[in-house]
Amino acid sequence: MQVEAGRVADSLPEQGVSPRILRSETVLVLALSLGASGVSALISFVGSVTKPGGLKDQAAKLNTSYAPGRPWLDLAWQLFGIATALVPVALVAHLLLREGAGGLRVLGFDRRRPAPDLGRGALIAAGIGSAGLGFYLLARAAGGNLTVVPESLPDVWWKYPVLVLSAVQNAVLEEVIVVGYLLRRLGQLGWTPLAALAASSVLRGSYHLYQGIGGFLGNMAMGVVFVLLYRRWQRVGPLVVAHSLLDIGAFVGYALLAGKVSWLPTV
Repeated sequence: MQVEAGRVADSLPEQGVSPRILRSETVLVLALSLGASGVSALISFVGSVTKPGGLKDQAAKLNTSYAPGRPWLDLAWQLFGIATALVPVALVAHLLLREGAGGLRVLGFDRRRPAPDLGRGALIAAGIGSAGLGFYLLARAAGGNLTVVPESLPDVWWKYPVLVLSAVQNAVLEEVIVVGYLLRRLGQLGWTPLAALAASSVLRGSYHLYQGIGGFLGNMAMGVVFVLLYRRWQRVGPLVVAHSLLDIGAFVGYALLAGKVSWLPTV
């Protein structure tokens, strides 16, 4: 099965779509999603390094309020943001269906193997989680990272459900596009496995550059691991589970621990 999946990933669509169209399609998908985020993160990083003071004295805020003091309007904006962020995933699913590949199923994002996906994802999260936290603390202490504030939502009833949904949205968007879809398209375009791995990993690091050099390097290393695991399993399902658990731990953990433990940086 792995050999067949690898062959499918490196072959052109049955309809005979030209490499030129595939290149344009890939650029457009990235321009509408994480490629644009990478450019935005670069601009943000330039602003941070040219601002007076050290990086660790600045904050990179995630999951902030869109309508302070208006919880229902804020909730509407939060859900709208989560839903619209997943539109590129729907576009990828459409493109893969048009290709005749069976949609996201060809990337291993389906419900065929829930138990292995959950188990593998949990193991990945456990292995990467502690190492990632340690790397962040070291990078910040060395002055190479901003202080990351995973959430600053008001203390309302929907806070934790929204944080969980935000984590899952991040995971689905990143793993489907940066691993499954991008590796498939680059393989079809004749890229070598090493070049495709480098492209996927650098892209993952790029849209975390707003956090600083530490965020860039740490996520690039995570990207290498995720690409290798995807090639081994031919499924993004475990990666989505792992990424979801990592982000849930970061978002919810920060909400519960910020200001209560000395080792967790806050602003």
